Amino acid sequence: MDYNQHIISTRQAQLQQFNELDILQDVDRLVPGSVHYSIKRYKKPLEWGIDDTGILVYHYEKNNPDGNYLELRFCVSGNVYCRQKQTECDFCKFSASKTCVEKVDSVDMLSFSFKPSYLIPFVKGKRQTDLSDDVLSFKHQTSFSRQLPLCGKTRAAIEALLNHNYTDTLENIFVNAQTQILLLYSMDCMLGEKEEVFTCKFLANAEDREKITRAREVLLQHIGEPLTIKELSRKVAINECYLKKGFKELFGTTIFDFYQSQRMEHAKYLLYDKGLSVTEVSAMLGYSSISHFSTAFKKHTGIKPCELLLH
Repeated sequence: MDYNQHIISTRQAQLQQFNELDILQDVDRLVPGSVHYSIKRYKKPLEWGIDDTGILVYHYEKNNPDGNYLELRFCVSGNVYCRQKQTECDFCKFSASKTCVEKVDSVDMLSFSFKPSYLIPFVKGKRQTDLSDDVLSFKHQTSFSRQLPLCGKTRAAIEALLNHNYTDTLENIFVNAQTQILLLYSMDCMLGEKEEVFTCKFLANAEDREKITRAREVLLQHIGEPLTIKELSRKVAINECYLKKGFKELFGTTIFDFYQSQRMEHAKYLLYDKGLSVTEVSAMLGYSSISHFSTAFKKHTGIKPCELLLH
């Protein structure tokens, strides 16, 4: 199995966790023109370790044309679901969003399934000249899945779908337009995808990449038990130097910065949502002193831990 397929299968397995989450919104509709879409929004759990993901699925059945479809799947976090979405409540009016009980951090699962009758008209002419034409006209005779990078434009389109206030006919028009935009960006990503070239040569080895990914998971599992680079490298069986360089290249941050960021996000939850004291949180996260914790917290959030308790 190549790296791309491995990532996809891993993500699909991880997403089974959604069955255990509290659902905030569940929309499932067939838009006129053979576009079936669903949007499921869940309350983001305390420790969320799944990266934002996009997947394109091309399903082809030679002897059953009615079973053919192209599907886009997205899993994104970082958005906020508001229970008063259709109206402006007092919290918004008085800019008290930090204490708003109507807003919930969410994890969102979106799916858009296109039938041939919807896609074929997009293909110009009778000759298919590239992969996108073959896929849109269902001339490509092999099913496949491909991971899609979530660029800024794709995220903006998804955010618009999650936060619009259109209803009835206007909602159908808006959703149809946004799904076409997502389809455009996804097809562009699929065609523009080139073989990944790593600065760190050892990352060309799928086994070493898996070790780096595993290191990230281990860090999340030990959020209250600080690990040294040496301990972490032993747990995933990779050279310390390779671990540090590979982690920075794959995830765009150092091990220390990533770990600190995750610890502080967890601290915010314990202080704000759970109402624990600064002393309790400091101890839970493995800090040797309250002052060290307070300094790290202020550096990450811009405020002191005790200030968060006052909100």
